[in-house]
Amino acid sequence: MRNEGDDMIVVGIDGSRAALEAAAWAAREADLRGVPLRVANAIPAWAASGTAQGRYAKIAAWMRDGADDVLTTAVGRVRAEAPEVPVDTAILAGDPRPALIEASAGADLLVVGNHGLGGFRGLLLGSVAHGVAGRAPCDVVVVREPSAPPRGEVVAGIDGSAACARVLDFAFAEAALLGAGLRVVHAYRPLDAGRGLAPVPGDFDDEQTQVRMVAEALAGRREPYPDLRVTEEVVRRHPVEALLQASQGADLLVVGSHGHGEFSGLLLGSVTQALLHHATVPVAVVRAGR
Repeated sequence: MRNEGDDMIVVGIDGSRAALEAAAWAAREADLRGVPLRVANAIPAWAASGTAQGRYAKIAAWMRDGADDVLTTAVGRVRAEAPEVPVDTAILAGDPRPALIEASAGADLLVVGNHGLGGFRGLLLGSVAHGVAGRAPCDVVVVREPSAPPRGEVVAGIDGSAACARVLDFAFAEAALLGAGLRVVHAYRPLDAGRGLAPVPGDFDDEQTQVRMVAEALAGRREPYPDLRVTEEVVRRHPVEALLQASQGADLLVVGSHGHGEFSGLLLGSVTQALLHHATVPVAVVRAGR
């Protein structure tokens, strides 16, 4: 599914440590998938065009030289991680958010660091990561600097929405590529828990309903991966709390761009936004309907 046609991975970098970790993660992923990697850095459009004149021409040349240096450093990190991966570079023109979104058209995956050079100290998620996660035409992975070696497990958060199918497709394939286990987590709250709904009938078993939903979502998905260890976890808890706990030390957390109950038109669901801000592991945001 992932190695056909012109599939490739694009990683956006800016010279920050988080961006270099993103480049390393993208290199390993490209190696596993058998696809090429493009390393991209954005500078102002007037500097990228090469048409500036006078003193601005020197500033533009300095910016392009700086971009070349940043790209060279990132490619060095890529080569150290995955020497056989075909890699090229691109200097993008303009704001990095729309530039990366445009550059990832037709790509299989866009990878960025969680926090770049231009962010405020203390912010957990930079504006570039937040901007592309909600708007990119492909799946997006936001990478953090690792605090410890991963435990060999991919965690997928599902909620019964239509997006679950793609989340599970991505998570199963990723766990198989990594040789890791897969933990499928569904967190729910009781139907009438403080939401102004009428009480449910006394003989209604909410937990069994949720367990059945997970079983139905997983039906038929194990067969292509007979050696993959799959764990199902159904918990009565807020999904952000449940997924943050379940993903601690995981290789990857996989969620939908926005899920069940979100308002139409939102670029990112509230659960996904919270996880991007607070998860301690790489987060894959899977686009619905790709």
